[in-house]
Amino acid sequence: MTQNLALFDLDNTLLAGDSDYNWSLFLIAEGLLDAKTHHDRNEQFYQDYKNGCLDIYAFLKFQLQPLAQHSKQFLDELHLKYMEKVIRPMMTQKAQDLVNQHKAKGDLCLVITATNSFVTKPIATAYGIEHLIGTDPEMVDGEYTGGVSGTPSYQQGKVTRLNEWLAARGQSLGDFKISYFYSDSHNDLPLMKLVTNPVAVDADPTLAAYAKMHGWPQMSLR
Repeated sequence: MTQNLALFDLDNTLLAGDSDYNWSLFLIAEGLLDAKTHHDRNEQFYQDYKNGCLDIYAFLKFQLQPLAQHSKQFLDELHLKYMEKVIRPMMTQKAQDLVNQHKAKGDLCLVITATNSFVTKPIATAYGIEHLIGTDPEMVDGEYTGGVSGTPSYQQGKVTRLNEWLAARGQSLGDFKISYFYSDSHNDLPLMKLVTNPVAVDADPTLAAYAKMHGWPQMSLR
């Protein structure tokens, strides 16, 4: 196969910020979550993520519960406001240029993120990327339950989910001439180690040190 694969992490990679963390802050600002009870837990989970010790299922129980409290229609309308108010200011021209370069070469482009797909699908679309692997919130009869469907795409889960996604297309990672993965986080090392061209983007200290040790390219999209 002559096509290349370009994988992009989203939060703090393509985005100059974290869409998951800021979604909670947005809900608090909108009066839909109690600031006193929610803010501190959001901060702790975010710190755990940066430290590489996040309990992903505890976090998802916390993060997805608000979806179950509102209709899908209301949430979709709310997300439009979130996109304009919070997300678009995080979308840098350098990130868009990088995506456009890969698309112009005919590469298969995919956003792969631990953040849930409700939050992230419109963001990937805004970058012009059709394909997304995110943690999938469970839905029953067209509404969110607050639960998780399938494997969360976090750490080793990104490898699992990517392999499943490619297999459903009759492909595997080895089918691509070149495979890129752009990420800021050491949490993505399991997948970065598997691609032919891992790129550290505005990397956290752990990933930056690993990239330097192994001669991986580093770049900034800010």
